[in-house]
Amino acid sequence: MSYLTDRKRATGMGSAKSGTEHHWSMTVSSAALLVLIPLFIFTFGPMLGEPHDVVTAYFARPFPAIIATLTILVTFKHFAGGVQALIEDYVHGGAQKVAMIAMTCLSWAAAATGLYAMVRLAL
Repeated sequence: MSYLTDRKRATGMGSAKSGTEHHWSMTVSSAALLVLIPLFIFTFGPMLGEPHDVVTAYFARPFPAIIATLTILVTFKHFAGGVQALIEDYVHGGAQKVAMIAMTCLSWAAAATGLYAMVRLAL
C-alpha cells in the first residue's frame, strides 16, 4: 500500500506549462465555431450552384465576407490546436517535431489560401 500524495505521485511526470492556456483556447474557439458554423452555412449555402458573378457580388457585401473570413480563421486555429494535442499524445521523439512543423505549416497555408480566396472574392 502506497502512502504517497497525489502531488508526490505526479512529480517527475512532466511540467504543466501551457495546458490551461491550450484548454481555454480550444474552449473559446469551439464556442466561437458553435456560432460561426450555422451562420456560415446560412450565408454560404444559398450561393451553391450560382454563377460566378452572382457569388462575387454576394461576397462583396460585408456580412457574408466577414462571416466566411472569421469561420476560416477560427476553424484553422481550432484545427491546429486539436492536431497539436493529438501529436503530443501519440507521436514521440524526432517524429513529433517533424509532425508539429508539418501541421503548423499545413494549417497556416490552408488559412492563408482561404483568406486569399475571400479577398479575391470580396474585392
